[in-house]
Amino acid sequence: MNDPAAATRHPAPRRRWRVAFAGLLAVAFCGFIALGVWQLQRMAWKHDLIARVDARIHAAAVPAPSRARWASVSDANDSYRRVSVSGRFLPDSETRTQAVTELGGGFWLLQPLQTDDGDYVLVNRGFVPIGGAVSPAPDGRVVVEGLLRMSEPEGGFLRRNVPAQDRWYSRDVVAIARKHRLPAEGVAPFFIDADRDPAVREWPRGGMTVVTFRDSHLSYALTWFGMALLTLVGGGLLVASERRLRHDRRLRRPSDPHVLPPG
Repeated sequence: MNDPAAATRHPAPRRRWRVAFAGLLAVAFCGFIALGVWQLQRMAWKHDLIARVDARIHAAAVPAPSRARWASVSDANDSYRRVSVSGRFLPDSETRTQAVTELGGGFWLLQPLQTDDGDYVLVNRGFVPIGGAVSPAPDGRVVVEGLLRMSEPEGGFLRRNVPAQDRWYSRDVVAIARKHRLPAEGVAPFFIDADRDPAVREWPRGGMTVVTFRDSHLSYALTWFGMALLTLVGGGLLVASERRLRHDRRLRRPSDPHVLPPG
């Protein structure tokens, strides 16, 4: 014999499952909305970064940070700033790091410059294709103008630098300076991508810095908001299904046998 009171106290497993599923949909909806808002915030940050970098690139060159300012130099505040530095290139101290450019594969040619203050700045003189003839650095005092770049430690994607074998996949300032036995305390923590020197007809070719930033945050945000909309649709279907089941149960409910027909 069925106990209606017991059925009321102990919901059917199917109903508990629907309640749990509705809770998961609510949590997923909130999570998707939060992720979408976060991507919009990232997009605003990225647009601000692009605007700041663009302003630095097209601004007039300023003196490269001196040793007193090295500790405060950062990627966020100084990368791609147009700077100038004067001094003398150290002879026979070139380092080639792997590069892929619009001209194909090859190397970046980096060479230490001893500044007028006696410190050292690593200068990326430009791109050299595989098999390309390299023009030597100019003798005597020079003025180098270009974009300030932060060091690229360790190596490239899935490839680590091997200084002992002179194999370089990134422009790691500290490791390259150590390779050339430069005093660590006197080497700037950044390098300079030099502008193209019109006097150099062959290689290296400067001024090939590519400044691009991925800006897919809007598409990511729309994806997350779309997922949130789908959870709403799923929740709506769940509610509609529940109502339909209740309606069907009412229609199929047998009449009370204890109630006598009239007459």
